[in-house]
Order: sequence, then structure tokens, then C-alpha cells
Amino acid sequence: MRQEILASWALLVGIGLLCVGNGLQGTLLSVRAALEGFETSTTGIVMAGYFVGMLGGSLLTPRLIQRVGHVKVFAACASVASVSILVQSIFIDPVVWFGMRILTGACFAGIYVVSESWLNNQASNENRGALLSIYMLIVTLGMGSGQFLLNVAEPSTAQLFILISVLVSVASVPILLTARPAPRFETADSMSIIALYRESSLAVTANMLTGAAHGTIYGLGAVYAVNSGFSTAQVASFMAAFSAGGLLSQWPIGWLSDRLGRRAILLWLAVASAVTPLVVMFTSPEQSYFLVLVVLLGGAVMPMYSMCLAYLNDRLDPEKVVAASGAMIATSGVGLTLGPIIVGTAMSLFGDRWFFGGIAVIFCAVVLAVLRSQAAREVTAEEIESQSPILPAGPIGSPVAAFVAPDAEEYAVALAEDQLEALDEAAALEEESAAEAAAEDAEAGTRADQTSNSTDT
Repeated sequence: MRQEILASWALLVGIGLLCVGNGLQGTLLSVRAALEGFETSTTGIVMAGYFVGMLGGSLLTPRLIQRVGHVKVFAACASVASVSILVQSIFIDPVVWFGMRILTGACFAGIYVVSESWLNNQASNENRGALLSIYMLIVTLGMGSGQFLLNVAEPSTAQLFILISVLVSVASVPILLTARPAPRFETADSMSIIALYRESSLAVTANMLTGAAHGTIYGLGAVYAVNSGFSTAQVASFMAAFSAGGLLSQWPIGWLSDRLGRRAILLWLAVASAVTPLVVMFTSPEQSYFLVLVVLLGGAVMPMYSMCLAYLNDRLDPEKVVAASGAMIATSGVGLTLGPIIVGTAMSLFGDRWFFGGIAVIFCAVVLAVLRSQAAREVTAEEIESQSPILPAGPIGSPVAAFVAPDAEEYAVALAEDQLEALDEAAALEEESAAEAAAEDAEAGTRADQTSNSTDT
């Protein structure tokens, strides 16, 4: 593991700097929009442009990598992202900002695709999970620490925009100068959101709603803070509190999900993510425990995406994982785009408190989705056996084919998870194996008889 980290240090340092710049950029634009008098709903649309770009960039980047390679794509994305933030410092206009946010999102999607595929190439099956965990930790730390750079200069000037451009440009240097060869890139079969929904409706629904909450937090959190009268330093602390909560809870939540089950953890996280913002909604920001509540909210909200991924991957065949990951990014992109727009409109109509109210509503929907999924699984083996005479375990014959019926409990689980076809295939393979074993036994018996006859003769 240590060897892989040392081999990837340039990539990890570069990603850390990129995320510092990206974390600062999102908060800076929200604060500057509020200072310029943008409507909250308009700011929501502008900030959603980043996630529109992320969605498009994640689909386009693999084709670009196939054509020109990892290094050229990374350099191009970093250069364009560096320029786009400078354009926003010159033209203070919602339309221009929306276009530049789309461009920035597409560029960062390209950077993430290049970086993660490169990192995956350096990892092995034995250490890939640990290495990617370190990568995600660096990403979260970068996004969180970038908030505090808001205190370096006044948001009303161009200095912070220039600082972001410098960070993004410098971040590409270690990766561009690395001596390690670029990995080969192989595209996988694509999977639509509808096909992914058939694999796991809960994973798709919860992931899209979680994306809406994340988009709301990063797109409108600073707007809420500025409109609530926070100072620049308080805005930075407020936004960093969400990331701090995620850092503290990510590992324990993952550990618990391995032991208690993903669905149970998803339910408890969704309940906490629905209740906590309601408490914060009616808590004055002047209270000493206000930021503590925000940290708790971040601790519940931020691990939801990884839980959705883990829940989905537990139910996928290995050959579908790559395609499903792309579809999950697209699903999350839909939520990330719609969240700031819808919640921003609610904030304009009903007040800034609906920043937290919108998050609460989103996770109430997640709670309902998990409960619905749990209800679908409440099919016991006894109920199935009492409803159909063909379910008891044992050999069942027919004029067309003979097969071994699955155990009723296995059938109950397969029925709940819509995996009957896979279970039938497994039963057919078992029958085929049994037939082959019987044939081998018969052949062995024939040989033994022939040997016995020869001995008697």
C-alpha cells in the first residue's frame, strides 16, 4: 500500500490542489452573486450549470481520452477551467456565469475521469478500496479547506478569482511531469438510467435525491449564509462544517454498513438527514451549537452517495459494475442539477430558511423510498410455499425438462430482488452438473464391471 501511495503522490497532490480551488470557487460565486444582488432562484440556476457540465463532461471525456490520451485531455481541461473562472471575474452577468459554470463542470468531470482511471490502473484488487478511500479523503479535505481561503481577500474583488486560477493551473504540473506511463483506457458497455433502475430502484431513487441535496448544499449554502448576515469568515466556517461532518462519519458509516446491512444504514442516515435540517431550520445562527448541528447534518448527508453505490454494487454482476457506475454519475447529475433550481425557487418564494427545509423534504422522500423497498422484501418463505405448490425444495420433473427447485428462502429473496431469472440459470447449471456427475458415475460403474468380468475370465 505504501508503495502505491508513493507512486501516486503527484496525482494525489494535484487532485488536492484542484479540489481546494474548486471548493473555493463554488462558495465564492455564491457569495459574489448575493453581493451583486442576484435573485436566489437565479443563483440556483447559475450554480446548477456546473452539474450540467459535469453530466456532459462525464459522457464526453472517455471518447476524448480514446482519441488523444489521458495527458492531453487533463492538460486541456485544466487550462480551460483556469480560464473560465477568470472570465467570470470580468463579466458579472448571470448568463455568462451560467455558461462558464457549464464549461467548468465539464472540465472538472474530465479531470476526475482521467485521475480516477489513472489511479485505478496503479491499484490492484487487494488495495484498490484503500487507495480510493485515501483519494476520496483528499478530495473532501480539499473541498473543505478551500472554504477558508474565502478569508484571504474580499469576495467583491477579482483577487480570489485569480487565486483559483493559479491553484488549478499549478495543480496540473505534478501530473503532467510524472514519469509513469498513462494507463490504457477501455470503454465498457453503457447502461441507461432506466436499465439501472431495473437493477435497483432504491439505489437510483436515493442517489438522485441525494444528488439534489448535495447540489443544494454546495450551490446555495453560501447564499443562505450571506442572506442570514454571516461575515466572510462565518460563511467559510459554515460551508466547511458540512465537509467536516462527512470526514468524521464516512469511515464509521462504512464500517457499520458492512455489519448491519446497507439498507438499514440508508434508512437511519435518511431519517437523520430529514430530522436534523428541521432542527437547524428553527435554530438561530447565533446559537453556540448551530455549527454543531450543521456538522451533524453533514455527517448524515455526505456518506449517502457512497452508501447508494455500495448498495447497488452488492447486487450487480461484476461485468456490469463499470457501466452502472457511469449511469449512477448520470443519475446523480440529474439530482445535482435540479436541486439548486427547485430549492432556490423555494427560498425566493418562502424565505431563506427553506434552504434547510428543502433538504428535509428531499430526505423525507428518501425515507419513503427505503421503506417501500423494505416492504417489497417482506416476503417470507412460508408465505410463498403456502401460495404455490411448485415451490418446496426438491426435484420437480416435467415432460419438457427436469430441474431442481430452489430453496424457498432463496426464492423469496430472488423474488423480492427481481432475480428469478438468475436463480433459474443457477438451478439449470446445478442440474447440468448433477447430470454430468451421474454420467461419470455410470461410466465408472461400467468400467468396474468390465474389470470384474475380465478378472473372472
